[in-house]
Amino acid sequence: MSYSELQNGSDIRGIALENETGEKVNLTEKSAQDIAGAFVRWLSAKTGKKEVRIAIGRDSRLSGEALLNASVKGVFSEGGTACDLGLASTPAMFMTTVLGDAPYDGSIMITASHLPWYRNGMKFFISRGGLEKNEIKELTKIADEIAAENKDVSGCPEAEKVSFMDTYTGYLREKIIAGCQKGDKPLEGLHIVVDAGNGAGGFFVKDVLEKLGADTAGSQFLEPDGHFPNHIPNPENKEAAESIKNATLASDADLGIIFDTDVDRAGAVLPGGKTLTRNDLIAALSVIALNSNPGTTIVTDSVTSDGLAAFIKAKGGVHRRFKRGYRNVIDEAIRLNESGIDSQLAIETSGHGAFKENFFLDDGA
Repeated sequence: MSYSELQNGSDIRGIALENETGEKVNLTEKSAQDIAGAFVRWLSAKTGKKEVRIAIGRDSRLSGEALLNASVKGVFSEGGTACDLGLASTPAMFMTTVLGDAPYDGSIMITASHLPWYRNGMKFFISRGGLEKNEIKELTKIADEIAAENKDVSGCPEAEKVSFMDTYTGYLREKIIAGCQKGDKPLEGLHIVVDAGNGAGGFFVKDVLEKLGADTAGSQFLEPDGHFPNHIPNPENKEAAESIKNATLASDADLGIIFDTDVDRAGAVLPGGKTLTRNDLIAALSVIALNSNPGTTIVTDSVTSDGLAAFIKAKGGVHRRFKRGYRNVIDEAIRLNESGIDSQLAIETSGHGAFKENFFLDDGA
């Protein structure tokens, strides 16, 4: 098998565990090892650095730890240095390349987002963002070459275990404090419940909301569990949406928030049970962007509604419909800014939303 078969747009995706569907496992530990090694070889060539530092994290999937350990071997086998960040969110893994005293040269996130428990994947980041589709194609070609070399990785060292989520959540809190302009506890008096779907998003309750003063009683499914026993961790899933709606109403909360597995997407519920997803979520985020940046252009995918376009126009904004795919809308917003047209928000109907002020990173948190 060529590793090109594991490419899924700008990600690597595959079957990581035996399952009831009978689909053959193709994202093996050897696959992760070779592809991680390819990332090091590719990055070394791009940067001219002989020894690149790579941060590796994972979500709560059952195969995550094994694939992370295999990726560590791949990094060391190509002369890189790997650090194990353990359970993390995808946005946090990007942030390892831009935050802190010594940002990493690159990072790998072991995740398959909201897909079934037996699937997994790999996402790759450098300081300018996630790797593009053509760059993943290059990685798979290099990984095929590495596989043919059949290196012995038995002597590779173990990765240093590093805590980064404190740095990332501190950054989130600073953003919220600055945006609210109400002191260090801007969420005091607010009741906010979170549904993490047993993915990686449980940190948001204790490390962000509660430290900012929010009451989070009634939050649910915060414990990581790769079986996803309660519902699919996907804000667009009907059962998941109903679950956070019920939790919000039962707690009489001011806001409900639901994340996907790796926290690059989110949905919300208002006090009366109104769900904020798709066009409604884009409308809400557009107001936030336009309040601080009047006249800015909001880039969305092509399937948004005419009602949303009219709403954005009425609020003084410009609506730019573009190709489907979250990377497409983000890349278009970046292009507009580079051409002199201010664009503060790029968001796909699925909920992948990226603000200019946040490195155009699609971050549900």
